[in-house]
Amino acid sequence: MTQPDALSGLAPLLRVRPELQYVCRFGAQWAAPHSAEVESWAPFHIVTDGACVMHLPESGRSIQLRTGDVVLLPRGSAHIMHGLTTSPTASGPFGIASRDNGAILVKSNTDGETNAQLVCGRLRFEHAGQNLVLSALPEAVVVSAAEGDDALLIRRLIAFVKEELDGGRPGAAAIASDLASALLVMVVRAHLETARTSDSLLALLGHPQAGRAVAAMLEAPGKAWTLDELACVAHSSRASLVRVFRKCARIAPLAFLTELRLEIARRKLAGSGRPLADIAAEVGYQSESAFSRAFQLRYGVRPGEARLCSRDH
Repeated sequence: MTQPDALSGLAPLLRVRPELQYVCRFGAQWAAPHSAEVESWAPFHIVTDGACVMHLPESGRSIQLRTGDVVLLPRGSAHIMHGLTTSPTASGPFGIASRDNGAILVKSNTDGETNAQLVCGRLRFEHAGQNLVLSALPEAVVVSAAEGDDALLIRRLIAFVKEELDGGRPGAAAIASDLASALLVMVVRAHLETARTSDSLLALLGHPQAGRAVAAMLEAPGKAWTLDELACVAHSSRASLVRVFRKCARIAPLAFLTELRLEIARRKLAGSGRPLADIAAEVGYQSESAFSRAFQLRYGVRPGEARLCSRDH
């Protein structure tokens, strides 16, 4: 596995379930407040045409969004979407009406030209409070389709999502949801490539030496890695590798490996009915009992209980 593939290896650990809620078509004056989501749900907005503003009341931050921008709120923060010339505290009335086009609910306050068109929804992250990747993301992830290596692909995905939902054909909602799931992975990847933060998992993946070590762990999570071997793969000394991991992710390399193994195991438990002993061996545990102890210590439940819980959801 190459270093750029490390994020692709981590992406399945997000366990994303997208839910497209509505398409918005608004004129000049509008505001749409969104309450904080319950844990595990992250709202997102895709600007398919025009421009608008997202305001975060808790931090007081306002972010202007334009065609092709995607914003994801990993922690489910309360926010207000509004027009460029509308105050976030404006209460209306804005004359917003809703109709079902056969694929999705459409909200609009104009029969003429629009100033902003959005696809809005939310993503469900399984075990959000303990997720290795999700915990590293900031309050708001904003990616523009106008820049970056993935710009063209993001624009195409957005266009496909819009086309499916506007058409209202049979199966459109399911197809658009799958496209939105792919779009999320690209948004996280694009954020990684442009992130400026120095103390997160994203910074760890973006670091030349640490990124190589993480890629090696993902390629062979069951290998009995030593610090010497990881340092060799990373083209680094042991001390330097430990410093990078602690600075970027506040965790030592081998402790990170344990976290990663257990996250991979949890995904395998949720996605199959395979024997626990097989899954334990695949992530580096010599016995089912050792795996069960480590799993319960980390998540508070035994592996079998975690599997049953995932089926209930």
